[in-house]
Amino acid sequence: MKAIYFLVVTATIFYSCGKEDNSNPTEPVDNFDRELMLQQWADDIIIPSYQLYVQKLLIFKTAVELFSNERTIENFQLVRNNWLIAYKQWQYVSMFEIGKAEEIKLRNFMNIFPADTSQIMINIQSESYNLSLPSTFDEQGFPAIDFMLHGISVDDDEIMELYIQDDLRYNYLEIMVNRLYDMSQEVLIDWETNYRDIFVQNASSSATGSLDKLVNDYIFYFERFLRAGKFGIPAGVFSGNIEAQTVEALYRRNVSKELALDALQASQKFFNGVLTIDGHKVNALSDYLDYIKDSTGSTDVNRLVNDQFDLAISKVQELDNDFYLQLIEDPISILEAYDEIQKIVVFLKVDMMQALNIRVDFVDADGD
Repeated sequence: MKAIYFLVVTATIFYSCGKEDNSNPTEPVDNFDRELMLQQWADDIIIPSYQLYVQKLLIFKTAVELFSNERTIENFQLVRNNWLIAYKQWQYVSMFEIGKAEEIKLRNFMNIFPADTSQIMINIQSESYNLSLPSTFDEQGFPAIDFMLHGISVDDDEIMELYIQDDLRYNYLEIMVNRLYDMSQEVLIDWETNYRDIFVQNASSSATGSLDKLVNDYIFYFERFLRAGKFGIPAGVFSGNIEAQTVEALYRRNVSKELALDALQASQKFFNGVLTIDGHKVNALSDYLDYIKDSTGSTDVNRLVNDQFDLAISKVQELDNDFYLQLIEDPISILEAYDEIQKIVVFLKVDMMQALNIRVDFVDADGD
């Protein structure tokens, strides 16, 4: 009897184990083509966006060289115009801090604001500085050039006269613009000749996979540099005090909303796979989330994210073009816009990451 009992129990165990090994029909299998999405991101979004950015920088660089040869008000205005065009295009690549861009800390050298104007003036007069050091992030890049083009005097004629009288100012401006171009071109060349294949082939579902890394970089950028940098810090969210002097484009001022909208819209376009030069659609996080929703019947995270992007963009569009003036006259409106952007952070960092089974690999030091 004991032997018979043993055989029955053993058979039952094996039968049970066999049942457990079978796939549960209610448990979806993630067969979303990550490698195809990475390929489309690289070939249709990231590399073309960098190509356009470097092209805009080259035009900017050429305008600065023309101004060196003929220091007229017309050529100076051409420099200013091309600074803004390049700055706007920067908003479309800033989120891609991966590969060579991460290695050389491109974002920190391009766009740390506010600029350290006192140290910039010391650098100009001393002609002794090393802009490759991390300690000089706020002495260069678009914010420092903003100061050099719009902030060294309150009067345009006086700014023009300073450049005519003193080559030192022009020399520093030229060095900064050349660094923008050289560093950005270095990132582009690496994508075109080396990193593209590494990025696409690393399609594993792991913390070291390209998808997990880029999604984390995208959210980190959105949370720290867009939400906090463009809105939260100037509005005093973290300090308790309005800090209008920390807005982006402090000296040109009337373009701070324009740059913020570019960044928001670029972030939404990447999420939806439409951040392509010709506007065509590729696979994106929105598609991946729809695939998960259709497989599980879970929450429509894609809709949550896009609806909140639309709300946030609408709220920002209501603000003054000049964020400095907006903060002085009506800071509540900036805080309201910040609140709408913060909701996007939650949907991306919590709902999306859980749905895609991606672990957050950075720590939010803001305490929110």
